[in-house]
Amino acid sequence: MDSLLFSLALAVGLTPELLPAIISVTLARGARMMSKSGVIVRRLDAMENLGSMDVLCTDKTGTLTEGVIRLDSCVDPQGVGSPEVRRLALLNSAFQSGMKNPLDDAVTATIAAGEISPDARKLAEIPYDFSRKRLSVIVAGKDRPPLLICKGAATNVIDVCAAVMTARREVALDDNVRKRLDDACRQWGEAGMRALAVATRPISKAAPEISREDECGLCLQGFLLFSDPPKTDISAVVASLMERGVRIKVISGDNRYVVQHLASSIGIDGSCMLTGKEVGRMSNDALFSRAGKTDLFVEIDPNQKERIVAALRKAGHVVGYLGDGINDAPALHEADVGISVEGAADVAREAADVVLMRQDLAVLSKGVDDGRRTFTNTMKYISIATSANFGNMISMAAASLVLPFLPLVAKQILLNNLLSDLPAMAIATDKVDPADLRRPQRWDISRIKRFMLWFGPLSSLFDLATFVVLLAVFSAGQDEFRSAWFVESLMTQLATMLVIRTPGPIWRNRPSPLLFGTAIAVAAAGVTIPYTPIGGLFGFVPIPLEILAVLLAVTLIYVSALETVKIFYFATLSTQHHSLQRASRRRPRARTRRLPK
Repeated sequence: MDSLLFSLALAVGLTPELLPAIISVTLARGARMMSKSGVIVRRLDAMENLGSMDVLCTDKTGTLTEGVIRLDSCVDPQGVGSPEVRRLALLNSAFQSGMKNPLDDAVTATIAAGEISPDARKLAEIPYDFSRKRLSVIVAGKDRPPLLICKGAATNVIDVCAAVMTARREVALDDNVRKRLDDACRQWGEAGMRALAVATRPISKAAPEISREDECGLCLQGFLLFSDPPKTDISAVVASLMERGVRIKVISGDNRYVVQHLASSIGIDGSCMLTGKEVGRMSNDALFSRAGKTDLFVEIDPNQKERIVAALRKAGHVVGYLGDGINDAPALHEADVGISVEGAADVAREAADVVLMRQDLAVLSKGVDDGRRTFTNTMKYISIATSANFGNMISMAAASLVLPFLPLVAKQILLNNLLSDLPAMAIATDKVDPADLRRPQRWDISRIKRFMLWFGPLSSLFDLATFVVLLAVFSAGQDEFRSAWFVESLMTQLATMLVIRTPGPIWRNRPSPLLFGTAIAVAAAGVTIPYTPIGGLFGFVPIPLEILAVLLAVTLIYVSALETVKIFYFATLSTQHHSLQRASRRRPRARTRRLPK
């Protein structure tokens, strides 16, 4: 029966029993810290993915820019200011009844009293959709016949035009005129101006019933030029995320030249670009091979966002997606980390794992740090617990083969394991090395195994040396041996936690006060237990002072050995990391396993 209980205790002792509790505590504390920074974590496990994120997909408007779109000018096709284009745009924006959007708001915000005739009325409407990228209304007045007014993306409106207004007369829209208009739109885009086109066609019916097919043969009246400058600190925020290994990819429905101009001004490479038409023609495999190399996705249909996110995940990236609209919900679900904002559509907020209290990448940058800090502390516990438990259980299993008695009985093993895990509850408060915040964190079972095989046997060597000293030098009896080795095992496990929690020297990167204080308290309790009535319940006896002094000396030597081995371990790990980085540049990355939401 003793052997059976001992074997079961060994199995339990190998297991980090408090892992679920410690992960929950660490994640909860991380979420609390992030909430103070304006980041609400709706699903705790998303913090681990946030720490692993190496690609962030985001829209342009309101995230990279100020989000306050301003109508700068209304011009005719020749680029000259036109009151008529302004009047037509006001009628279109004022009478449209679809979803509110910042462009229409910018147009209607400039309406002056009496600028729209009181007898003007809307007869019909063709709502905006993302495939046409234009909106048409039919407006009539007391002395004006019905007129179809179309407003939308410049290219999409020009495609349905047959003429262009020049010097108050219509001129056929031939290839030369079309090229001149395209050049003008490109120049505006390269200057950071977003252009919408306005076109019209008289309608003969008194009460027209129109459809999309009626958007044809229009006459181009002119353009609306909007500006939305980048945020003042966005360049620094983008640089900060890139320093942390997070590559920003812009997914926008805006004109390619506008997006490219913005990207180049804030430090994002604008040379690698895909348009919505190109994405639409690609197979999933082709998009998979191109997505990782592309930083700008422009003129994108909302339905294509999910495909882009899926392609990036397939390429091995941990993808965050920042969106706030109804059409962003599929992409938010597909991403490893769905991120939305407080003022987003209800569907987007429900689909998101993380909600920003304000639409600001600086807040998200702080959230990435908190996610990585939480992930790193979780990995600390797993690595420390597995290595310390592995070493101690090897020692006990080996000792049980040669000793005439069990080195520890089951209840002593379980008490040892419980006490050594108690300080780990405070590991959520521990400091994190700056290097761990500069790169995405990933689950790596092979790294945990390597950590365990380096430091576990070292603990076993000191345990076996302690056995020899207790038996050969002090001729310790059964209860005395168990009491002394219980104390030595506990102190070496606590020393392991304090020393190998950081790759640097312990005196430079000190543990948090709570972690250090808890470890000292548990060590003091472990040394004291054999001298108390509680020790008798567990089969312990008082330890002679000379043996206790030897145990303290062994622990100090063990700490020195840990520091030495740690230097070689992390040096080897750094060399392997650089080798893997060089190899990864020569071959595609394997797909990362996604943690479930």
